Amino acid sequence: MKLPNGFGSVYKLSGNRRNPYVARKTQGWEINPETGKSKQLYTVIGYYPTRKDALNALAEFNTNPYDVNAAKVTFEDVYERWSDEHFPTVSHSNVQGYKAAWALCGKIARMRFVDVKLDHLQMIVDESGKNYPTLRKLKTLLGLIYKYAIIHEIIPKERNMIEYLNIKNAGNPNAYDRKPFTKTEVKRVWDAHESNIYYTVILMLIYSGCRISELLNLKKEHVNLEERYFNIVQAKTAAGIRVVPIADKVLPFFEYWYAHSKCEYLLCTPDGEHFIYRNYYDSYWSPLVEVLNIDHTPHCTRHTCISMLTVAGVDDKVIKKIVGHKGQSVTEVVYTHFEIEELIDAINKI
Repeated sequence: MKLPNGFGSVYKLSGNRRNPYVARKTQGWEINPETGKSKQLYTVIGYYPTRKDALNALAEFNTNPYDVNAAKVTFEDVYERWSDEHFPTVSHSNVQGYKAAWALCGKIARMRFVDVKLDHLQMIVDESGKNYPTLRKLKTLLGLIYKYAIIHEIIPKERNMIEYLNIKNAGNPNAYDRKPFTKTEVKRVWDAHESNIYYTVILMLIYSGCRISELLNLKKEHVNLEERYFNIVQAKTAAGIRVVPIADKVLPFFEYWYAHSKCEYLLCTPDGEHFIYRNYYDSYWSPLVEVLNIDHTPHCTRHTCISMLTVAGVDDKVIKKIVGHKGQSVTEVVYTHFEIEELIDAINKI
């Protein structure tokens, strides 16, 4: 089939090639001063596995022309250029979050940026196995990369398809994974805790049974290291207001954070800032558990604690006191010294 004048051409190279079909577009004409003959000059759009792919690329180029030389850069090239400019302007925790999100993009990293389609990006999301907070970080990263590519004329603005990327239906990301950690997984965290201080936070969660939001929002003024407990004064529900015992196993971690935290909260970022959940999850939880090949959410630590207490034979009423009362008002949550000792003895059984 003959293509329209000025549309460009597609032809096949000889030999056994992975991408034998060439899409090209006439750039202009060159006159040989000696012979006076004219020579057609071409711009090669790209090389493709099938004639159909080459024709599609040529049609797309005619619809939205772009700088072919700029378009030779790979997706990874654009990420590297963008990160060199962007990372010095944001916090260390944000950098870690972006790096964790970029780790999901391995399958498209070596592709030419102009060849990446929405289907490729959706594949990254669908095959990631990650939940919504992580995918939201990934979508933010991709949005910034595409913005950079448009500003630097690697692609036209019409090629920005990030708004159409669906992260809400990938593997039911809004559902909590309520699986407790196995004994082997708990041991992996213990084995790794000296390599990164933020592994201790996972252990503090496992051996206290508190919610991640409760620990991130815990102020030092509500921690009693001498008597080994801390007060939850803000919780998801009124019934969550309680005293939580500190197990002997993790007491050194509470002491470390109490001494080294650079803000009023027990836990803080390396910059001394208060953790918000998204920051902690994207930049610390996800990268740390991924290294250990553990697939759990922070909420799973609470179920792990309950499971371990149950296996240790701790009375159900005591377990409820540790992890939070049900059907009890805030005014009824009053602990005697004896009760606190009872809770400490119980938590030390795991």
